[in-house]
Amino acid sequence: MKLSFRPPAWVKSIMLQYVPFADAASSELPLGRMFRLAMFQLSIGLTMALLVGTLNRVMIVELEIPAAWVAISVALPLVFAPLRALIGYRSDTHPSALGLRRIPYMWMGSLLMFGGLAIMPFALMNLSEPREGYVWVGRIGAILAFLVVGAGMQITQTAGLALATDVAPEDKRPRVVALLYAMLLVGLILGSTLLSVSLVNFSPLRLIQVVQGCASLVIFINLISLWKQEARGARRGAREPDGFSNNWQTLMAVPHMKRFLWTVGLGSAAFSMQDIVLEPYGGHVLGLGVGLTSGLTALSAGGALLAFALSARLLRSIDAVRLSAIGALLGLPAFACVIFSAPLGSAVMFQAGAALIGFGGGLFSVGMLLTAMEMTHAEQSGMVLGAWGAVQATASGVAMALGGVARDVVGQMATQGRLGEVLVSDVTGYNFVFQTEMVMMFVVLVALGPLVSRRPTLAPRSAGLGLAELPG
Repeated sequence: MKLSFRPPAWVKSIMLQYVPFADAASSELPLGRMFRLAMFQLSIGLTMALLVGTLNRVMIVELEIPAAWVAISVALPLVFAPLRALIGYRSDTHPSALGLRRIPYMWMGSLLMFGGLAIMPFALMNLSEPREGYVWVGRIGAILAFLVVGAGMQITQTAGLALATDVAPEDKRPRVVALLYAMLLVGLILGSTLLSVSLVNFSPLRLIQVVQGCASLVIFINLISLWKQEARGARRGAREPDGFSNNWQTLMAVPHMKRFLWTVGLGSAAFSMQDIVLEPYGGHVLGLGVGLTSGLTALSAGGALLAFALSARLLRSIDAVRLSAIGALLGLPAFACVIFSAPLGSAVMFQAGAALIGFGGGLFSVGMLLTAMEMTHAEQSGMVLGAWGAVQATASGVAMALGGVARDVVGQMATQGRLGEVLVSDVTGYNFVFQTEMVMMFVVLVALGPLVSRRPTLAPRSAGLGLAELPG
C-alpha cells in the first residue's frame, strides 16, 4: 500500500510565500527533489570554506608554512577552472553506455573531492614538520591533495549546474539555477561557522579529524543529492569533431566579448588577492584565534548574499555594468577598513571590512553575470556563462597565489629594513596586498566604461530580476 500526502491549499500558499524558491518547483521538478539536487552546492561551499577560510590561516600561523607556498597550494584547486567550458561540453555529448550524461561526471568529481580531502591533513603535517631527506614527500603530497580536490570541485559544479538546467522546465530554469548559487553561499556560511566552532581548541590531531570529517560529509551529501536525479536515455554516438573549438570561435567573435572577459578577470583578481592573507592578517596582526578568523568566510559570504538580494531593487533603475562599478567602488572603503584596523587595533573594523569586501564583490559578480547573459543569443548562453566562470575562477586563483607571494617578499624586505625604518613591521607585507587591490579597483572602473557606452542594445529586463532569478 502506497502512502502519499498532499498538503492542503492553505499550506501550499504559506510555502509559496515564505519558503525560499518554493515557486521554482514544478511537476517535473518537485520541491523536495529540487532542494535535494541543490545539496551538492553545500559540499562545494563547505570545501571552499575549508580551503580558503581555514587551512590558509592554520598553515601560515599554526603550522608556520611560508605564505607563498600556502598561497600557491590553495590556488591549485583553480588550475582546472579554465576547463569548465570543456567539461560542460563533454557532459553535453557524453556517449554513456548507461544513457547518463551528468551523473557520471558528478560522481567522479565527488570521489576526487573525497580522496583529496582524505589525504590532505597528513600531507600538511608532513609539510610542517618534514623528516630530513623527505621534504619533497610533504610538498608532493600537498600539491596532489589540492589538485585532486580542485579537479573534483570544478567537475562536480559544472556538471551539476548542467543537470539542473536539464531537469528544470524552461520557464523555471533561471530560478532553479539561482537556488543552486544561493545554496553555494549557504554552504560557505555554514561551513565557515562549523569550522570555526570545531577548531576553537586547535591541535594537529583536531585538524586531521576536522578535515577528514569534511571528506566524509562531502561524499554523504553528494550521494543524497545525486540519487535518482537523471533519467536514463538512449546511448549516443561519437562526439562531433571540432565542435567545441567552433563554438568557442563563434563566442569570441561577439562584439566586446574579449574586453568583457578581461574586465571580469581584473575585477575577480581585485576582490580575491586578499583571500589567502586576510585570515593570517587577523591572526598575526590583530591576535585573533582560529575560530574568529575562520568566521570571516561567513561574514564575506553573508555580504555577498545580501548583495544578491539587494540587486533586485538596484537593477530596476540602473544598468548592470553600473552595478558592477558600484561594487568596485565599495571595494575601496572595504580595504581601507582592513588596513586601518591594525593601527586602531579594532577587530570590529576588520570584520566590517571583510563583510564589505563580500558585499562589493557580490555586486560586481551580479552585474558582470547579467552583462554576460545580455551579450549573446540564447543558443550561446551556456558557452558565455562557462567562459565567465572559467575566467573568474582562474583570475581568482592567480590573484590568490600572487597575494601570498607578495606578502612574503615585501614583508621580508620590510623586516630586513630594505624599505626604510618606518616600514619595519609585520603589517607592511599585508598592507601592500590590500593597497594593490585598491589600485586594481580603479583599473576595473576604467575598463568598465566602454562596456556601458558602447555595448549593443540590450533586451528589456524583467522588473523582479535579482537573487530569485540570478543564473549560476
